[in-house]
Amino acid sequence: MRALLFIVPLALTIYAFIDCLNTSEEDTKHLPKIAWVFIILLFWIVGPVVWLVAGKARRNAATGTGPSSWQRGRRQQWVAPDDNPDFLKSLKDDKDARKAEAEAESRKAEKAEAEEELKRRNGGSGPDDKTPPTS
Repeated sequence: MRALLFIVPLALTIYAFIDCLNTSEEDTKHLPKIAWVFIILLFWIVGPVVWLVAGKARRNAATGTGPSSWQRGRRQQWVAPDDNPDFLKSLKDDKDARKAEAEAESRKAEKAEAEEELKRRNGGSGPDDKTPPTS
């Protein structure tokens, strides 16, 4: 029984402290948020009660302006990556860019091979030619 006299106010203080930290600065009433944090922590039983009664602008969820409607709106914005057309388009664009880069490198290698073959046919000696010069 004595433990309840300590645990209940402690739980109330922890709840009010976390609620205050999660509340935006615009939703706090009468005082700045940092002041409410100090009141909750310094005035152990009274501070949390005052915060819960007067510190936060509470909105009615039935009007559609409360946090629940905001959370519902946020949930609708999140889409799984495989269902998000923008994400799938970016993957396709990345794949196309890599494919074009690989084709360019392939053309460059083919051109270098063709030049080397042409030099060998013409008997030219270049810096990469490993055959000794003939006199």
